[in-house]
Amino acid sequence: MNQKLSKKEQTRARIANAASRSFRRYGYAGIGVDGIAKAAEVTSGAFYSHFGSKDGAFSAAIDLGLDEVIDALPVFQEQDGKQWVKSFTKYYLGKPHRLDLEGGCAMTTLSPEIVRSNPEQRQAYEKKMKQIVQLVADGLDGDSVEDCRARAWAFIGTLIGGLTLSRAVKSNKTTDTITQSIKTAAIAAAGKAKKIN
Repeated sequence: MNQKLSKKEQTRARIANAASRSFRRYGYAGIGVDGIAKAAEVTSGAFYSHFGSKDGAFSAAIDLGLDEVIDALPVFQEQDGKQWVKSFTKYYLGKPHRLDLEGGCAMTTLSPEIVRSNPEQRQAYEKKMKQIVQLVADGLDGDSVEDCRARAWAFIGTLIGGLTLSRAVKSNKTTDTITQSIKTAAIAAAGKAKKIN
């Protein structure tokens, strides 16, 4: 059942979205409360009334960004069946996703920020990442749950590292080399995929 959001909930969602996009693009240290408020088209006072602090907005940004992955994975699995690993890898390392820092995957852009965050944020991040890994593992064929989960961690880690490297270099040729190498490595790390019923 769809319920309309109240004006207060709409404002909070707009600020959270602006924070998520801003932190992905500029990093935690690269954007302040005023910048996020401006991006959300609200006052700094409105920002503080909803999130209390920059850390509060960062926590919301983590949740929002990782929930995007949690929502997207089942779509790939459903639409592409046994080919979902290949299609997700192609999307993840593809040029449009690679060039879209603020709209791209939070696993890649926010993981380095989490390393320097507080224990509560790291715990929330870990919980969401475990959900993501379990979704991946559920879409893999293997001898045991532990085997599928280990391959899921390897798959996700390979994609995150590969996207980071491909974004960091200047040369298009080097970017292409990294992208092709990581595609092969990520698909190999995942192993055999299965169709989700």
